[in-house]
Amino acid sequence: MAARRFQSRRSDRVPGRPDETLNDVAIAVVAATALLIAEVVFAHRNDVSLQIHSTGLLVAGAASIMFLSRRPLVTAVVVGLCLPLYYLTGSTDAWPAWLLLFVAVMRLAATGRRAAPVVTVLTAVVVFGVGESLAFEPWRTIAVLGWMIAIIAAAEISRGRALYLRATEERAAEAERTREEEARRRAGEERLHIARELHDVITHNISLINVQAASAVHRREPEQALQALETIKDTSKDTLRELRATLGVLRQVDEGPAGAPEAPAPGVSRLPELVHRTREAGLDVDFTVDGADAAGTDGPGASGAVEMSLPSAVDRAVYRTVQESLTNVRRHSDSARAAVAIDRSHGQIVVSVVDEGTGHAGPHREGNGLRGMRERAAALGGRFEAGPVPGGGFQVRAAFPVD
Repeated sequence: MAARRFQSRRSDRVPGRPDETLNDVAIAVVAATALLIAEVVFAHRNDVSLQIHSTGLLVAGAASIMFLSRRPLVTAVVVGLCLPLYYLTGSTDAWPAWLLLFVAVMRLAATGRRAAPVVTVLTAVVVFGVGESLAFEPWRTIAVLGWMIAIIAAAEISRGRALYLRATEERAAEAERTREEEARRRAGEERLHIARELHDVITHNISLINVQAASAVHRREPEQALQALETIKDTSKDTLRELRATLGVLRQVDEGPAGAPEAPAPGVSRLPELVHRTREAGLDVDFTVDGADAAGTDGPGASGAVEMSLPSAVDRAVYRTVQESLTNVRRHSDSARAAVAIDRSHGQIVVSVVDEGTGHAGPHREGNGLRGMRERAAALGGRFEAGPVPGGGFQVRAAFPVD
């Protein structure tokens, strides 16, 4: 608000734009032409000769309008002096001369200015007052005051309308900028979302395929090689399915019920399946949910699934966090074991993945995987921590609000 008031106070000093200056020149030419024609007509009708100084005052007042946008106070003073001097010193007394004051004041008000129109009227009133003090005529004084009040009222209405239109244009422009910024923000968020999904899907599943393919090459027993190939087939199938889903979001194709995925979306319920595939890839994983073995025969995962009611975004984020963490253990750690723990309490769900390796020794550098997990947690209002564990190993811990 203070900035707006400061800009409003400076408005009388800000040079006009080129288009405003052209408008002022056009108005000045039209006003001067109209005033000269009226002066000739009234001089002929009143049977008086044209007076150079009277005509010069009208032309000077009209010419000052050309500088209205750049020097509004100059125009205000010149017009405020020229009109009363025309009537006080001339003999034509053509009433159209009042148009000079009216046009100048209205134009000043239309540009949103308040001080300049007031200066114009006050200057004219002062000069008229000096003239009336020398030769007072009541009806003439009343007429002059009436004209001044009418012009000031019209100018204030014009100024208010100009300010309203300007504010409306500014609000429309601001709304358009806001819409564009929101569109860019949403597009950026969607790109990040797709990048995270592609990274998680491709990195994890291709890593599994690579491990199983290497295992199949070195295994001499046909049954073991066949088992590795079966794992490769299932993993590649899951990869293609998730890639199709992600690319469908990228194309923004709404296929309706017919386009629903063939398998449940990645979530907590599919973590036992993820753990199973990871174990087949050679990484021993301890998986617990709320402190109980979720992959054993007497824990919550005995049926092969973990049932937990979560918001869809949180459900997916938990799965992706575990998936990317296990991928990092296989790729960057020499650990043969990892512990995955899911704990839901106090209105949040906490995911923890810890390995026992030494591959994280030295300065910790955050790559795309950790950055993506951190962004997921932040987008859902959660917390994310990752770093070496005292005594060896590396821990990833994420907490997501669920209430």
